[in-house]
Amino acid sequence: MAEIYISTDVETDGPIPGPHSMLSFGSAAYTADKRLVATFEANLQPLEGAAGHPETMAWWQTQPEAWAAHRENPRDPAEVMPGYVAWIKGLPGKPVFVAYPAGFDFLFIYWYLIRFAGESPFSFSALDIKTYAMAVLGTDYRNATKRNMPRSWFDELPHTHKALDDAIGQGALFCNMLAANRRKD
Repeated sequence: MAEIYISTDVETDGPIPGPHSMLSFGSAAYTADKRLVATFEANLQPLEGAAGHPETMAWWQTQPEAWAAHRENPRDPAEVMPGYVAWIKGLPGKPVFVAYPAGFDFLFIYWYLIRFAGESPFSFSALDIKTYAMAVLGTDYRNATKRNMPRSWFDELPHTHKALDDAIGQGALFCNMLAANRRKD
């Protein structure tokens, strides 16, 4: 069974889950040849007893349109996360979590999956796009920034801080990187 790359972006009200909440997330499932197979998105109700981090909330004040989008029709994570697991399991391939940065996005998704669905179809693994760029470019990690990546890796897709938009853009970026790396062989 081929791998399916599930590019995921989260929007939160703080740096870690538990004391802070995941406001929304979006996932875009891509095949290695950059075919967008399916998408999933949800706005979530805040965790009971959680509160927004002051620095994060100050940043959100600069993004009123994105903030408003994340607060439309929020759903209970206990309902959403099992549905997300079912969506992942219904995809035509072995799921690989992909994000930029994976360390942040996977932290929230994994925590919410275990807390509200009792399992993670991704196991304990996440593929970080920046780390992959480091390897493809043959550079140091700190130099593997978007401004140092070839323009050909980027599609004309918006980066709106709306989770699904950003997941689609990051998934296309990853697939373009994957194709460039495979052409080198």
